[in-house]
Formats: sequence, structure tokens, C-alpha cells
Amino acid sequence: MLSPVRTRFRKQHRGRMGGVSARGNRICFGGFALKALEPAWITSRQIEAGRRAITRHARRGGKIWIRLFPDKPITMRPAETRMGSGKGSPEYWVSVVKPGRILYEMGGVPENIAGAAMRIAAYKMPVRTQFLTRKEDVGP
Repeated sequence: MLSPVRTRFRKQHRGRMGGVSARGNRICFGGFALKALEPAWITSRQIEAGRRAITRHARRGGKIWIRLFPDKPITMRPAETRMGSGKGSPEYWVSVVKPGRILYEMGGVPENIAGAAMRIAAYKMPVRTQFLTRKEDVGP
């Protein structure tokens, strides 16, 4: 699963997810893409599940680009712990996704195979998504 090798700080604030994606909102590498339509945190496990679904369906054909990286640590307190005593330890990593963000790209396969593979990956995502082709991607 994806996670940073090292970070400057161990723990982060949760933050807000307002607005639309300013970066990573255009198809840059492949011919087909999966775009997020809602804001959410996508965990490294969900990213990996989507990647596996796409590669399995494509059967070693074409190339896949993962356009997001989980760089935000999410902390959790141990179960049945009293209030106080500080913030919990980092448990897993998420990627902050805003509407318009490209999640995966794919190239070197026919449109029907890419569409079916992206549909299977979309079931693994916690957001509504849209399948795009390069000719219909016009950006924000």
C-alpha cells in the first residue's frame, strides 16, 4: 500500500475540503480517466483496491497511472481510553480528494475495456465518479 517514506511532521490537523480541485483535474498521461465528483478522504487501502481491480480487468494490457497519493496521516486513540492524554498515534494514510480530481488514468486499451475496468474501480471508491475520455475532457 502507498504511504510516505518520511514526513516532516508525524501528525496533521484534519482540515476542510471546500472548493474544487485546482490541480490534477485534467487527463495528462492516458486516454481514459476516472474523475471524482465529491470531496472525500480516500485511504491507501481504497487506492490499492482500485488499482488491483483495474489491472485484473485489463489483464496485463495497457498502462495505468495512479494520480493521487496518500500523504495525510489519520490518528486514532486506542479503544476504551479516557479523555485527555493527547492526540492518538497515526493509524493509516489518506489522500484528500476534491471534486474534479482525476483518480486513475489508463492507456493502451480499447474504450470498452477501460470503461469496464474503471467501473469496477469506481465501486471501490467512497465517492461518486465519472468515466472520461481524452476527447471529452475539457478541464474545470
